[in-house]
Amino acid sequence: MPDINVAIGLGTNLGNRAANLRFGLRGLRRHVDDVRASSIYETTPRCFVDQPLFLNACCVGRTRLTARQLLDEMKLLEAQAGRAAGGPRYGPRILDLDLLLFGAGVIERPDLVVPHPRLHERAFVLVPLAELIPDAKVPASSGASAASVSELAARVDPGGVERTNLGWEA
Repeated sequence: MPDINVAIGLGTNLGNRAANLRFGLRGLRRHVDDVRASSIYETTPRCFVDQPLFLNACCVGRTRLTARQLLDEMKLLEAQAGRAAGGPRYGPRILDLDLLLFGAGVIERPDLVVPHPRLHERAFVLVPLAELIPDAKVPASSGASAASVSELAARVDPGGVERTNLGWEA
């Protein structure tokens, strides 16, 4: 399989949040080449608001895995970080890895949807992703029309998304 450009969102709001993000990024580097990571942002929870603040970031790179293989590796990394299966939707988590983009394609399966179905409404993803690939086109999907990452970022309220001074080195 040829190299495919990918974008992945990282999030955490339990335990040592910065260490959790670093763990996730290190693990992703085993399956994604030429990884570039955004700044780290502290973000207020959405939907289920009675929980600790999140740290969020995005990374981009290239992989030779299929989308399903990459998603399986991401779920394995979450489990290795200590994330238990289940739990409340949008609730607290040790590590959350979301496959945001996989090449220029659209995948719509019951167990895998790319672009991520809520990408177009999430400032905590679009703001860091715009740092990395502002001009990248997000293909049209069931949730949104085609637009660049920066165009989508300009459409969301960035309130509650604050860049931190945390770095990726540990």
